[in-house]
Amino acid sequence: MDTSRDLVGAAAARDAEHAAAGRAERFVLPEGVVYLDGNSLGALPVGVAERVAQVVTAEWGEGLVRSWNDAGWWPAAERVGDRIGALVGAAPGQTVVTDSTTTNLFKVVAAAARMRPGRTRVLVDADSFPTDLYVVSSAAALVGLTVERVHPTGAPARIREVGDDLALTVYSSLDYRTGELWDLGEITRAVHEVGGLSCWDLCHSAGVLDVHLDDDDADFAVGCGYKYLNGGPGAPSFVYVRREHLEHFHNPVAGWNGHARPFGMERDYDPSPTINRARTGTSPMISLLALEAALGAYDGVPVAALRARSLSLTAFFVECLAPLGVDLPVATPMDGECRGSQVSLRHPDAYAVVQALIARGVIGDFREPDIIRLGFAPLYVSHADALAAAEHLGAVLSGAEHERPENTRRATVT
Repeated sequence: MDTSRDLVGAAAARDAEHAAAGRAERFVLPEGVVYLDGNSLGALPVGVAERVAQVVTAEWGEGLVRSWNDAGWWPAAERVGDRIGALVGAAPGQTVVTDSTTTNLFKVVAAAARMRPGRTRVLVDADSFPTDLYVVSSAAALVGLTVERVHPTGAPARIREVGDDLALTVYSSLDYRTGELWDLGEITRAVHEVGGLSCWDLCHSAGVLDVHLDDDDADFAVGCGYKYLNGGPGAPSFVYVRREHLEHFHNPVAGWNGHARPFGMERDYDPSPTINRARTGTSPMISLLALEAALGAYDGVPVAALRARSLSLTAFFVECLAPLGVDLPVATPMDGECRGSQVSLRHPDAYAVVQALIARGVIGDFREPDIIRLGFAPLYVSHADALAAAEHLGAVLSGAEHERPENTRRATVT
């Protein structure tokens, strides 16, 4: 059997099967590069550079301050928020783009404490992305909540034990290192049984998972714009506040953009009755409008089709490993119900393996302590790319390329 030819044929067949969600032509990608780090920084969509140039040269350069009105700058935070909301199952008017994920999560924790007075406990995943642990602990200390770190699998049972002392839970939709997917709907149902509130961190899932914030009764959600949403480095974040909670959501970082009448220049704060109350200061317009342009890459592509392509890509990559002589532990669940849009492998020299792959044009990233993390953005990653990545990984390991000095030296960003 010609293994290589069989895998090439299988890749072509699967790319044809999932062609409806493949939009690589909508992205600017360097020739010869297999980009598997969209879960850290999304690729550049076609048209974004031109849109940024237009914002800088025409809207800022010529329109000057008039562009807040004439170019639609002022309502952009809501407008872009609704576009992201459509990707995560939120009806209009509940999502706004503002600040960073860290800042928005701080707002949610503080607001939740006020919305559930007398309750003292907030639950968070002990293995969550560090910023979630840091900011939840920081905010909780300020508002009198006690943080309890509970693994997602044990969260529903612990929530019922805590009972009416629970104010809030904060859980990511998946483990950022392994890609294991958690059932946030189940956690949220348990939270609501005891009268608490639930916040979903969608940083590693917005744009690739078929998320249903409204249907699953999520209370809050946060997420960044620069991973799978492709908004560019440092793109602003989004925050979702369920419509029924808006009038009770007190933004602890009250700023003039969240005021009911921002240009009334009033001395006292009167929060906007809309999702704008989650805003603080002036939006970074160049970044915000770049994100808006980037979201055009999703036009006409159902999220369900993206999820199907994602599952096929990740499964196919793993299927390619053994025939190509790659024998590494797979940290990511192979059950599609439990897998995000990435595959993580374990190797004691994972950092050096990733660097050797990057030298070959396969860009992924490393996470402590031993994770080779490969993100499969279904809009622009193909099954042929997945096969190429597996082939290069086999060559790196068989040739001991990860042992070369240039691949073992640690850079600041891993």
